[in-house]
Amino acid sequence: MSHFWRLKMMLTWLAVATMTVFDVSNLFAASPHAMRPERPADSPAVVRAGQDGSHLLLHLVVADVIDGRLKIARGDVRALLMEARIGYTGLAVSGRTLQVRITNPAQLEAAKTALKTVTDVAPDSRVQEMTLDSGKAGLLKFTLTDAGLKYQTSNAISQSIKVIKNRLQDLRVAGTVAQPADQDGILVQTSDIADRQTLEKILTRPGRLSFHLVDLSMPVNDAISGSPPVGSLVVYTQDDPPVPYLVENRVILSDKDVLDARPTYSGQQNDEPVVVFRFGAKGAARFKQVTTQNVGKPLAVILDDHVISAPVIREPIDGGYGQVSGNFTVREANTIAMLLRTGPLPARLTIAEEAR
Repeated sequence: MSHFWRLKMMLTWLAVATMTVFDVSNLFAASPHAMRPERPADSPAVVRAGQDGSHLLLHLVVADVIDGRLKIARGDVRALLMEARIGYTGLAVSGRTLQVRITNPAQLEAAKTALKTVTDVAPDSRVQEMTLDSGKAGLLKFTLTDAGLKYQTSNAISQSIKVIKNRLQDLRVAGTVAQPADQDGILVQTSDIADRQTLEKILTRPGRLSFHLVDLSMPVNDAISGSPPVGSLVVYTQDDPPVPYLVENRVILSDKDVLDARPTYSGQQNDEPVVVFRFGAKGAARFKQVTTQNVGKPLAVILDDHVISAPVIREPIDGGYGQVSGNFTVREANTIAMLLRTGPLPARLTIAEEAR
């Protein structure tokens, strides 16, 4: 029996376009039957011999850096106040400020003590990222400092360069250099490539993956015409026309839990391109727990703010492997797998300048 047939027999399909569990250890060992990553160029070599190099100047969207840092602070504030059993309301972000109102004025000082770590100096940088102002009626305001923003931007630049280098290496783009440029820029220099536009899209694509339970408490059209339930939001597919889903804000698993990803074929009658991924130990345990507790419910897979699949969980999923399908082309499956292998960008990147 051939290796390919053995792989097909091991597939345990839940439904069309659903999560799947199967033994894919051989696939992650570079199975010859797996789809090989598709390069930006039509030919395997993306570098045009005899051409001069070109450069690309990318701009980091600083607003994303601010949003990301305040999102972390918001989670910290929520967790610390709940742990201290201190009531609050109005936890919200505006600009560079996070504010929260302590409902019982008698607990205000206790809240300040509980939230002290939010404004502590970062031990690895000696930078105070957040300051605290206490207003009237128990209102606490945490503001991201200029030094804190500079520190976070520098970290985001460093992380973005790491991701860019990983993607260029994965794509086998030769003769590349990626380095900081000014305070919020990244200069990428490469040998001239055959498909520059595709490469630019890949380098600037966020690559953020997350898994969310679909909220079945109300019809999605009611949420669109009215307002979603607290803790849920409407997310659309990239179909034409887009298909809406009401999903819970709570992230079940994310790209941080994915150790590896590979494109392959479904093995079904239509044999469509799919992406198989492998979780780490913690992610695998979490995936099993969630699928065990939510049999019969749909689980939305969101990539870069769009639903790419929303399978119904038919049975607990064990083994640490999963699959995403969504009427992908071969190129799309290769690109998604590459994004999962190389990790997400910490903030959006835009093209500020390009030259040959």
